[in-house]
Amino acid sequence: MSTSDGYPDRNASLSPDPGVNEAPGLTIGISGPSRRSLPHRLIALALHLYGARTFYISPGSHTDVSLLDGIVLSGGSHVHPQLYGEQPRVTASYDQQRDETDWQLLAQAEVYGLPVLGICRGAQLINVFRGGSLCQNVTPLRVHTRHRPLLLPLQTVRLVQTSRLGRLMAARSIGANRIHSQAIRLLGRHLQVVALDNDLFVQAVENTRGQWLLGVQWHPEYLLYHRGHRRIFHGFVQAASARKRIRLAGDDATPP
Repeated sequence: MSTSDGYPDRNASLSPDPGVNEAPGLTIGISGPSRRSLPHRLIALALHLYGARTFYISPGSHTDVSLLDGIVLSGGSHVHPQLYGEQPRVTASYDQQRDETDWQLLAQAEVYGLPVLGICRGAQLINVFRGGSLCQNVTPLRVHTRHRPLLLPLQTVRLVQTSRLGRLMAARSIGANRIHSQAIRLLGRHLQVVALDNDLFVQAVENTRGQWLLGVQWHPEYLLYHRGHRRIFHGFVQAASARKRIRLAGDDATPP
């Protein structure tokens, strides 16, 4: 396991939302490319705001998942199409070592029942891990939404209000950013679609049984100034805290 990313709360420009119940001792793994960049530091900041410590997991790392309380699969390169039985149809950046590392993290998180938050590529990999597939390039298929990348929350996303995400965001629709060109096509096992954009591309998926698992297609780490998007990280940390309390109480059927 790598060392802590060293991005302490005292450097944060944001404060936790009122009423936050911090859970001491939480350790969240953030999986990403070989070199950390701004998105990964922003994810760490968001988790620190709610009392969690973070460790960065780079491709090829051998991480003892049993020592973690949750995992974030961050954005980045495209998921290689071989994982869902296709060949590349577009020119794109791939990192098969990262695919393998994230795949193993998902498998172990499922065994231990750890909460998982997937962001952009992370949401796509969750879907592929569950047997689903991806559309390799949605850009030419867009009709009602802009084709260019958006860092600001200018994309309208409609939520299933009764879903975990809908309850967290407390809204029928939200503004989100968009950086991706791939999207979920065939939905994976035991997943449900809980958010769509105006072109009806999947924007979020959740587990229908078992562990707390949420994948969002946008990048909430760029939108931490918005309380609704911060709630995604808050909900994830709360799930990790609840899971840790169960493990510490010994009321746990997962491997020791």
